[in-house]
Amino acid sequence: MRNKELTLEKLIEGCIKKDFRSEELLYKTYFGYLSGVAYRYTKERNESVELINDSFVRIFKKLDSFAFNGPPEEKQKAFKGWIGRITANIAIDRIRAKRTLIYLEDMGNDVKADVAFETPDTLSYKDITTLISSLPQIQQLIFNMHEIEGFSHEEIAVKLNIPASTSRVYLTRAKAKLATLYNAVMSTYQ
Repeated sequence: MRNKELTLEKLIEGCIKKDFRSEELLYKTYFGYLSGVAYRYTKERNESVELINDSFVRIFKKLDSFAFNGPPEEKQKAFKGWIGRITANIAIDRIRAKRTLIYLEDMGNDVKADVAFETPDTLSYKDITTLISSLPQIQQLIFNMHEIEGFSHEEIAVKLNIPASTSRVYLTRAKAKLATLYNAVMSTYQ
C-alpha cells in the first residue's frame, strides 16, 4: 500500500502491531504538528526535540487506548488533539519537575478582571508567539494550558499543585501583560 493511501486507522493499527514503517510514517507525519505544541512550552530546539521524542514514546505505548466514535472525517482532528494533549502534559510535567514550588506574587489591586483583544491581520504568527514568550514562565505556562490547550483552571490546579484561584490570577495577569505588549506592538504599526 502506498503512503498516500494509508489511512490514519491503518497507520494506528500498524503502530499497535509494532510495524516499524507505520511508526516511522506516524512520526514523520505528526512531527511538525508536535513541534508547534512543544515550542509553546520550550524555546530550545534540543529540548523541543527531546520533548517530541518522549511524546512519541508515550503515544506509541498508548495508541491502543485512542478511541474515536465520531464522524470519520473528524478522526484526524481528534487524533491531533489527543497527541497534542500528551505532548502538553509531558511538557507541563517537565516544567513542574524543575520547580519545587510556585509562589503566588503578592496580589495587588492592579489585577484586572478580564482582558480581551482581537489580533489584526498585521500581527504575524511570529509576533504573537513573541508576545506570549515574553510573559513570565508561570504566566506563559498557564496561558498556554488554558487558552491554547484547553485545560480548565481546576485541571491546571491539579497538574501544577496550586489552587484554581492562583491559576485564574496568573491567567488574568498574563492577559493584562499581553494586552500591554500588544498595544506597544500595535503603536509601531501605526
